[in-house]
Amino acid sequence: MENAKYVYVTTPIYYPNDKPHLGHAYTTVLADIVSRWYRLIGYEVFFLTGTDEHGAKLQKEAEKRGRDPKSFVDEMSSIFKDYWRKLDISFNRFIRTTDEDHEALVRNVLNLLNERGYIYRGMYKGWYCTACERYYSDREYVVENNTPLCPIHRRPLELVEEETYFLKLSQFKDAVLKILKEADVVYPKQYADEVISKIELEGLQDLSIARPKERVSWGIELPFDSRFTVYVWIDALLNYLTGAGLDKNEKQFKNLWSNSIQFIGKDILWFHTAIWFSLLLMLGLPPPKKLVVHGYLTVKGIKMGKSTGNVTSIDDMIARYGSSDAVRFIIARIANFEKDSEVSWDIYDSIYMGDLVNNYGNLVRRVTSLAIKIFGGVVKKEVDYEHAKKVESLTQKAIEHYNNIRIAEAVKTTLDIAHETNAYLNKQEPWNKENPVETIYSALESIRLASLLLHPIMPNITSQIINVLGISTEKSLKQFMFGYINEYRVKEAPIPFKKLSMK
Repeated sequence: MENAKYVYVTTPIYYPNDKPHLGHAYTTVLADIVSRWYRLIGYEVFFLTGTDEHGAKLQKEAEKRGRDPKSFVDEMSSIFKDYWRKLDISFNRFIRTTDEDHEALVRNVLNLLNERGYIYRGMYKGWYCTACERYYSDREYVVENNTPLCPIHRRPLELVEEETYFLKLSQFKDAVLKILKEADVVYPKQYADEVISKIELEGLQDLSIARPKERVSWGIELPFDSRFTVYVWIDALLNYLTGAGLDKNEKQFKNLWSNSIQFIGKDILWFHTAIWFSLLLMLGLPPPKKLVVHGYLTVKGIKMGKSTGNVTSIDDMIARYGSSDAVRFIIARIANFEKDSEVSWDIYDSIYMGDLVNNYGNLVRRVTSLAIKIFGGVVKKEVDYEHAKKVESLTQKAIEHYNNIRIAEAVKTTLDIAHETNAYLNKQEPWNKENPVETIYSALESIRLASLLLHPIMPNITSQIINVLGISTEKSLKQFMFGYINEYRVKEAPIPFKKLSMK
């Protein structure tokens, strides 16, 4: 990705049936961090997030509240936008599947697939989960007391038999397997292996892509048969093409799609591999450059979700840690693509106190105070090369982690810079020296580099700290060189992180 000028980052689009919680924030913040990283090193980034507004689940939720679906999703999508602003999500577009350009693209794509002979009419019978908006095969659902249950929501499945239209996924079995095995698209690779096993065991079945209007009226009408609405997952997946400008701006689409990074949770892996890659192949398009899959946030081992009622609120997180930046930092620190991550106030408190208050925050306060006290805030370039070598090595390692989307590892390596510099100050004792310019300058450079590396994660606090140092950020990799700044003009730093008041 080094040579590309453009990067296109997407999150899944979320069902707006209730306000977003920490589980939604987890995916969205991770995608935002990667977007901000690429902007920081000079790329043109287009970051897409949004809401998935059609389908039976939202239709039922609106009915339950005595609302018509459109006014309900209008209100809920605004709530999502408000939360993403609270968390400083730097999206370029917030897409809604009720947007006119998206609905037009879905109709165009389905007409095209129909013309190409990929769609046929038939009868479907299977076990359906409305909460997932999907059918489950015999091998996938769980049986308790002779009742088929959804493996995610543990609710009884509904046996549905109805006329529908199918998409010929089965034709693309070999092509999808080839992508999964050879193209290095899915990260971490374990998720590609999981889908490969499932396809090799069960095959790739044709997909029901329409719902009779009498059952699901809230959706995009099937362009070639007005008795049906489009299956919500087909509608949803195509949002990534709408956002990139397919049908509107060919040059933009080509630039963005050739370097697309898609973030999802592992619960929607099948849709974003078997189904999504097949759809793209039918359209003559390559898969995304990277599909980044993360594990669940769990509470006592159970996936966090509205249906299980075990959600942690974004408002509670911000109230507890005092800023959106601190919440974003905790999300980055616990980011785990391979495994699930247990939600725990004890773990989050220790991250906040240990990493932010006592390590990075303490370093900023110590060094800026010394710079003002000893040099009146003006510190000219004089490098301690032994310390510089250690910090440069850690900086390069953190950059590599970011470029490989290893966010938690990038954070840990950056914290090592702060830790190393705190130890360096204790060893050098600049407060006992007559002219410790080399030590203070080198410590300020260490803070600058750590702050730059944390900037995609904590944009507000790091901007304040960089401003306190009398410098500014650029959009290039050059700024990550140790000794890049010729002179610091340090102002008094605020306390960046307050100690936790709660027991």
